[in-house]
Parts: sequence; structure tokens; C-alpha cells
Amino acid sequence: MPINKKSKVNNIITWLHLWLGLVSGIIVVIVSVTGCLFVFQEEITNLTRHDVLFIPPPGAKQATLPLSELQEKAQGALGDAPLTYVTTYKRPERSWEFMSYVAGDPKALSYNGTMKVYKSVFLNPYTGAVTGEVNYKKDFFMIVKGIHWSLFLNDSIGQPIVGWATFIFVILLITGIIMWWPKRWNKKNVDDSFKVRWKAKFKRLNYDLHNVLGFYAFIIALILGLTGMTWAFQWFSKAVYATATMSTEPVTYPTYNSDSTAVAGIARPVDYAFAQIQKAYPDASRYTTSPIHSRADAVTFSAYGHEGTYYDANTLYFDQATGRRLGKSEFRDLNAGEKLIAMNYDIHVGAIGGLPGKIIAFLVSLVAASLPVTGFYIWWGKQKKKKKKYKKQLKTWNRYQRRRNGVSQAPLSEQMTAAASTTELIQD
Repeated sequence: MPINKKSKVNNIITWLHLWLGLVSGIIVVIVSVTGCLFVFQEEITNLTRHDVLFIPPPGAKQATLPLSELQEKAQGALGDAPLTYVTTYKRPERSWEFMSYVAGDPKALSYNGTMKVYKSVFLNPYTGAVTGEVNYKKDFFMIVKGIHWSLFLNDSIGQPIVGWATFIFVILLITGIIMWWPKRWNKKNVDDSFKVRWKAKFKRLNYDLHNVLGFYAFIIALILGLTGMTWAFQWFSKAVYATATMSTEPVTYPTYNSDSTAVAGIARPVDYAFAQIQKAYPDASRYTTSPIHSRADAVTFSAYGHEGTYYDANTLYFDQATGRRLGKSEFRDLNAGEKLIAMNYDIHVGAIGGLPGKIIAFLVSLVAASLPVTGFYIWWGKQKKKKKKYKKQLKTWNRYQRRRNGVSQAPLSEQMTAAASTTELIQD
């Protein structure tokens, strides 16, 4: 229902939209621009690092080396940095990634300072040869991600700033759609609300770009904002979960441990578990695991349906001594809240919709980045107009005062004009 322009509610909404926009504008622009840059990170990286991430197609009968052997080679290439995460791919032309992540100073000011080591070596799984190494602390897209995530500051400092700016952005979207809503649904108002006048003067074009594009981007921009808030605030994540499940009951997850007293019956538990996960989920695009560090650790493998998504994970847990399956966690068995939280990243970057989803996320992020800029210009234009009007009124008043103090009396019409200008000055 449209709100009367002269109503008190509308004045409050307009005031909120203006001042909240001015407060959060710079942060929204930074977060939106970095979001645009990061959307096609996978596609661009596959092109720029093709020689590292891809290998010549192997022969039809050529088999990969045992994963345990590849882990040893990768550890040798990493040096003192411990191997912490492994990603293998079903596609035969993909190299496999062996990552090392070591936390840094938790009190460091910068995002990079909280990481001591963050790098990967890539191996040809058929020969064991190292195809390349990537230091993610210096990687362009990881720096972009750090800015997007926390303004490249320590999470404890930067994330609340980004989170609250995103929260304000959500409010701006809602107040903006209320302000956009046509008072009357006649042809002129519909054209003004849904069409951009590309041939109009810059002032009108800027207004349309803010108003009309903001409307078209509203739904997706709102989703991007809400998914961003899910990471920034634990209370919001809990609210999303509770809304999806209609319950505040927290989920408890079982812990799986190997029997450290059992006689080892498997020489290479990683290779055994890898074969089992491939057999259980033969259609998966990639498989991931983390090395075991003690006899009590379970061997854990996850299978993902697509190379570019993270929500569709199915995980198996094995006893490293006996190979017995200890448990499993499949995406289809999760409740609605768990599924929504698991899909949060893929929704946020548009990957949930494949390439078309990423294109939409890119365009909406671009519009989101433009809204504070076009909105500021609208506000700035109104300030200039008020200032110009003030100067004109002041000039009229001064001329009237000079004539009043002079020999001749100013005409009555001019006295009335000056008086009216004075009233407007006082009201302004």
C-alpha cells in the first residue's frame, strides 16, 4: 500500500534512507565491488593458472598414484609447512591440490596477519610431478576476498563493520522499495518507476539509475545481503536456522574416533578410505580429506557433486586401523535449517545457479555498488539547489534592506517578496 508523501511515516523512512545511506555508503561500495570481482574467481583462475591447475590428458589405461604417496610428495614440496587439506578431482585433466594452512597471530591487525601459512602445491596425480605452487596470502582473489570479508582487517575488527554495513544495506533496500512504490498506478508513474530515460539529462538519468535499477535488483540484492549477514552474525545465523526448522533446538553432531587399541589391519588407511568414498559416490566431481595426526583420528573423506559448489557434500568416516565405516553425513539427510546454512556460500556467490547464477550475482553486485554513488549525487544535488535558493533569497532581502534604509521607499510588491523570502529562510 503506497504511503502518503506528507505522512510522518514517510518522512521517517526518507530520513532513515538518507542518513543510513550516507553512513554506510563507502563500506557498501567496497564490499559490492569486491563481490563483483570475486564472483568469477574460479573461471578467471582456471585461465590465468591453467598450467598449474591442469595437466595433459593421461592415457586411457593410466592410473593415478596412491593418494598416500602423493601426500608424501606434496609434504616434501611444502617443506616445513604441514599438509592440512587435500582436494582430488574426478576429471583426469585436473591436477590435485595439497594445501597447508597455519594460523598466525589471532590479535594481528590485518587479515593476512592472522595467517602464518596459506599456500598450496599442485601435483600431477599420474606422475607425482609438481605442476606449481600458489601462495594464497599474495593471491589477488584471496586479497579481494579478505577485503570483502573484513576490509582486510582482523575478523574481530573488520567483520562487525562489514556485517553492520550489510545490515544497514538491507534496511536501505526495504526503505528504498517503499519510497519507490508509485502513489498511483497510471501510465506516467509506471514509466517513471520501471523505465530508465537513457537520453535524459544527467540529473534525471542518475535518478533513474538509482530508482529503477534499485527496484530490479531488489530481490537478489536482498538475498546477497542476508546471506552475508549469516556469516557476520552468529545470532542471525541462528535466526535463519530457527526460521527454516521452526525450532530453536540446536543440532548435535556425533564425533567419530578410531579404536586406538585395535591391531592395524590396513597398511595405508588413506588409500583404503579414498577407494571407499569413490565407490560410494562415483558421480562426485571432487573428493577432499585432511591428514590424520594420531591413532585416535578417524579418516574423513567428503564427496562433492560439482567442482564449483560446496553445499552438496557427502562425508564418510572410517576407522584407520580396521577400515570399518564409523558413520556418514549426507546432504539429503540434513534438515531444512542445515541445508540452508550449507548452501549459504553458494547462494551468496551465485554458484548455486551455475554460470547464469554467477552472472546475475555479478550484475546485482554492480548495481549495489552504484546505489550509494547515485544516491549521494541525488542528495548533493538537493543541497546545491537549497544553497542556490538561499543565496537568491538572501540577495533579495539585502536589496530590500538597502532600499528601506535609503531615501526612497521600496515598492510594496518588493517588500512583500522580501518578507516571503525571509519567512522561507527562517523555515529552511
